[in-house]
Amino acid sequence: MRRISFLFVSLLMMLMLSACGTANKATISESVNLSKYNYVTITNVMEYGNSPVLMDLSVRIYDALSKTRLKVIGDREIDSLPDEYKNELLLVHYAASQNTNESVVSINFVEYLSGRPVASFRGAFGMGITLEQDMDIAIKNALKQMMEFF
Repeated sequence: MRRISFLFVSLLMMLMLSACGTANKATISESVNLSKYNYVTITNVMEYGNSPVLMDLSVRIYDALSKTRLKVIGDREIDSLPDEYKNELLLVHYAASQNTNESVVSINFVEYLSGRPVASFRGAFGMGITLEQDMDIAIKNALKQMMEFF
């Protein structure tokens, strides 16, 4: 009986480790220096498509960015930003998807003036505890990666 319990716990731990770590990913463009960017704005605001997850995600991204070295500005403030600072501005695009196997969150950073993508952070989780808990962990995984680079 102890051996079966040990095997079950070992198998469960292996499943947890594989579900937690394999789908998270940070991709940074090789041709950019992230330290040159000093401003950021979230561009998906109010384009939620009736998704409560995206509504929650925009607030959580804003809060996380507020704890980085980047100065967060509203997208309506871009026009008042001096031209020389627009070179230092990143736009944030984000998306979230979920099915019964996995929750995935992607946060992408794009140069304001050129439209070039410079960084992408993907968080995923799929333990099947509840869909809400899976999404919460996927969001935390993406935000954690993002904060490491900014």
